[in-house]
Amino acid sequence: MSAGAYEHCRQIARASRSSFYTGMRLLPPERREALFAVYALARRIDDVADGQLPVEEKLARLEAIRGELARLSESADPVLMAVADASGRYPIPLEAFGDLVDGAEMDVRGTDYGTFAELVVYCRRVAGSIGRLALGVFDASDRTRADGLADDLGVGLQIGNVLRDLSEDIPGGRVYLPREDLERFGCAVRGGRVEGPAELLVAFEAERGLGFVDRGLGLVPLLDRRSAACVLAMAGAYRMLLERMAAEPSLALTGRPSLRPWEKGWVLARSLARAA
Repeated sequence: MSAGAYEHCRQIARASRSSFYTGMRLLPPERREALFAVYALARRIDDVADGQLPVEEKLARLEAIRGELARLSESADPVLMAVADASGRYPIPLEAFGDLVDGAEMDVRGTDYGTFAELVVYCRRVAGSIGRLALGVFDASDRTRADGLADDLGVGLQIGNVLRDLSEDIPGGRVYLPREDLERFGCAVRGGRVEGPAELLVAFEAERGLGFVDRGLGLVPLLDRRSAACVLAMAGAYRMLLERMAAEPSLALTGRPSLRPWEKGWVLARSLARAA
């Protein structure tokens, strides 16, 4: 296995400027490389869904990725080579990439959600899948129990994503807020905005997201110290954003909330301290 394939994946993770990159760097070198590989392939799938290609071409590319996943050992693509090697060394559930592709297809087709339960299905596909893939890289004492917790953590983080991107998604015609919740709060999406008491709705969904995150963080005691620090670092920034949007929901309606650099540093320091 060429070290160049893993380095290629690391560069993809670093270039993404994701808050996850810092957390991934807390792992021991071999596990870190494996998680970079997982991230790079997940990023590729996500980029197809979010790109500018016509719908049919996006769907064709996602279907091609499904085919590539079935032939990992034959690939000369550096990302796929790294994933194949990593899955040979760690119990990475490769079928979770199929779930991620399913979620990407939902995005491409513009799926909307009548109920919160339907939204949770989407969240489990696009983010719970990442939690399960990452768990395959971590050292866990009870993988059966940890699997469900990693999935819940992913759902909570995705709810944070939905709310953080609200002011960009809704004008672009992407509505992830469940219709039943819009109706419950007397809200409606019209003219690229949420009409009605939208702040109450955002605060409600943020609290829901926090519930999933807090439940998912039950994963931490099941992990070795460095894996625990990685999870706390990756989840900590999203948890802070969810807390902020629950307290000040207007932030999600008027812009894209983000953490200041010092806050990201504080999350990292706290993650290391909690995992010690």
